[in-house]
Amino acid sequence: MSLRIYSTLSRAMLPLLPIEPGHVRMYVCGMTVYDLCHLGHARSMVAFDVVQRWLKASGLRVSYVRNITDIDDKIIRRALENGETIRTLTDRMIEALHQDADALGIQRPDHEPRATDYVPQMLALIGQLVDKGLAYPAGDGDVNYAVRKFPSYGRLSGKSLDDLRAGERVAVAEGKDDPLDFVLWKAAKPQEPQEVQWDSLWGPGRPGWHIECSAMCAGLLGNSVDIHGGGADLQFPHHENEIAQSEGASGQALASIWMHNGFVTRDHEKMSKSLGNFFTIRDILARFDAETTRFFIVRAHYRSALNYSDAHLEDARSALRRLYTALALVPPSPSSEIDWEQVHAKAFKAAMDEDFGTPEAVAVLFELATEVNKTRSAVLAGLLRALGACLGLLQAEPEAFLQAGASLDALAIEALIAQRTLAKSQRDYALADRIRQQLLAQGITLKDGAAGTTWQATAA
Repeated sequence: MSLRIYSTLSRAMLPLLPIEPGHVRMYVCGMTVYDLCHLGHARSMVAFDVVQRWLKASGLRVSYVRNITDIDDKIIRRALENGETIRTLTDRMIEALHQDADALGIQRPDHEPRATDYVPQMLALIGQLVDKGLAYPAGDGDVNYAVRKFPSYGRLSGKSLDDLRAGERVAVAEGKDDPLDFVLWKAAKPQEPQEVQWDSLWGPGRPGWHIECSAMCAGLLGNSVDIHGGGADLQFPHHENEIAQSEGASGQALASIWMHNGFVTRDHEKMSKSLGNFFTIRDILARFDAETTRFFIVRAHYRSALNYSDAHLEDARSALRRLYTALALVPPSPSSEIDWEQVHAKAFKAAMDEDFGTPEAVAVLFELATEVNKTRSAVLAGLLRALGACLGLLQAEPEAFLQAGASLDALAIEALIAQRTLAKSQRDYALADRIRQQLLAQGITLKDGAAGTTWQATAA
């Protein structure tokens, strides 16, 4: 097939060649559910939602797994602070995650495993690594991975072992043979609740963060997958450690292609809780509609940094309204079948087949909207809607979308006036009247004169 994807591991564009022809298995690292999801989470969820949508649009069967980490130091700490059980906290945060994802039009993955349901598989995997000499029980009750015994450690992130000074990365634990080693199994601590303690060959405890994904990925998709993805912040150490664990145990490549979406920034500084410059999804949806928020994310390439600002969201809203305006003026034909030989569809496909090039694909949507405005073709309007669906866009009722939220901006108003002028010149008075009525519904009155048409904003 013609789809090429940039792989972080090879640092090159690679053709997607599924291990099982026609079937793509994709694992994406999900959220640690101790708090509400923020814009960075939305960016990753939307990015890989677009990936799986396009794979399906390309005729492929997709098995998509996105995990949930429901046991972690932060979760334990937050539950204790709140005076609630860990399960109560995580159930509540998972429900909030689903509400936010649903609002953004993110389709549920085929599997959404919780880490706590896969502890037996994690223990089995740790046992394999110990038997192979790649992991060892420490004197403090932990079980650690021996990083230097995995020769290719660091190839995903491009980091040399000799350059990884432990003091810059982790606190050196007394039980470690090497400061670079990382924990697979954490011995139970007296202050931790019983609900996060499991029995093991090495005593009661709980799994480390990295082993979770290795076990869930293998348990649901097998030892090797076609695509493994997540945010750029997971590249090291999380994904590096996943490779060491999974490949150390199975002897097989964990993933054919590694995908990482870019950071979200604010004023070009990485958005993070530690800096206090982040927004939850709910913060943003209180000010901007969900489809505008999704469009803001989609029109940037998934690997690029996404800089947040109200101005950028306002611009995204205005741009999206222009697409919906074309659909409001020309009701789309009901057919959802896409003729991939049609010139706009072919250009859209070429963009998406080159590493999910959404900026170029969105540009095609605007070109198509212009053609819809010129030709008033219901077939082209139907194509616009169908191509938008590949990105999770343009599926609302156009009139409802246009009547909701903020008023039309000046550029959109002028575009509508130009369309009305063209319609009048072609004696399409019905269309001209619909445009006038649409503007009037938005609080815009038109005045025709010898010098042309002028407009004035009034109360809607």
